[in-house]
Amino acid sequence: MPDKFQIQRLNDWFPLNDCPLVIAGPCSAEGEEQVMNTVLQIVEHTQGKVQMIRAGIWKPRTRPNSFEGVGEIGLPWVKNAGRAVGLPVTVEVANPEHVEAALKNEIDVLWIGARTTVSPFAIQEIADALRGVDIPVLVKNPINPDLELWIGAMERLNQAGVKKLGAIHRGFSSYEKTIYRNPPMWEIPIELRRRYPQIPIILDPSHMGGTRDLIATLSQQGMDMGFDGLMIESHINPDKAWSDAKQQVTPQRLGEILNALIVRKPTMADSGLQSLHDLRARIDRIDDYIIELLAERMGISEQIGEVKKENQLAVHQSARWAQIVKRALEKGQTGGLTEDFILKLFQQVHNESIRHQSKVMGL
Repeated sequence: MPDKFQIQRLNDWFPLNDCPLVIAGPCSAEGEEQVMNTVLQIVEHTQGKVQMIRAGIWKPRTRPNSFEGVGEIGLPWVKNAGRAVGLPVTVEVANPEHVEAALKNEIDVLWIGARTTVSPFAIQEIADALRGVDIPVLVKNPINPDLELWIGAMERLNQAGVKKLGAIHRGFSSYEKTIYRNPPMWEIPIELRRRYPQIPIILDPSHMGGTRDLIATLSQQGMDMGFDGLMIESHINPDKAWSDAKQQVTPQRLGEILNALIVRKPTMADSGLQSLHDLRARIDRIDDYIIELLAERMGISEQIGEVKKENQLAVHQSARWAQIVKRALEKGQTGGLTEDFILKLFQQVHNESIRHQSKVMGL
């Protein structure tokens, strides 16, 4: 795929010396003293592991009559707290007026929230407001699991001249009940990384988990997947926070989480490369075999389609599908594979099989 993005790599505009970029601060700026004290404690407890301060100024909420941020009055609080500890600061913007106010108050980095990313109109207005402005912009994934919408938002900003561009993965909304507030759906950011490896990806475990108990685990998962950093919400008194109290941690707990992180190396010493190469070669051979077997299976499916056509049978046979699922689940269990994986895999195989049979039957 052609490279649609002309951006500076993260280390070119924010040198990290092989460390992850960690952004931390309160979900919402509630008062000048609260912001300053939180930032001072973050610096004290994290020992240089936090490189950027965040705070919500405008808070788009799902329903009205909730706390929606202090507004522009809070921008100097955030800027001054960052300057006091020598760290850059970032706030969320959702329209051109927010952009103008943030730039006027010398905010260093902007981020665009999930509710804004879903609207190409809103993104284009922000992009137009940023033309000619040299400022980093981080884009959270849209609420719904739509990779093209996420990419499209970043493209609009990039085409407006934003070269310091990054993505924030905060999970996706799901109708099903899970342990997460926004399930990770890791396959989506992984596909983003495959298509555009130059785009840095920052993990937001606070919004993803929705509870402080999940932040440490999710943060480690992000590091294990090679993401470029973390955005974690931290408040001096989380239980009293005006917004998203359950997903914020104290600066002390933040320090504990960061100290426990294991940051995986992107490369390894020559002594281990041959072993890794051999194992990957075996994986490649197995993958080739899987594809060959799937192609053979679809060829048989087309033959089945011919039989169904001759005998005027329906394409989908519920009893047969139930039999396939039952057999696959039993076989998968003996191989240590999860039920969820088997169901998703065979659903895709079944859909492709139905497509081949329908083609043969002229449907």
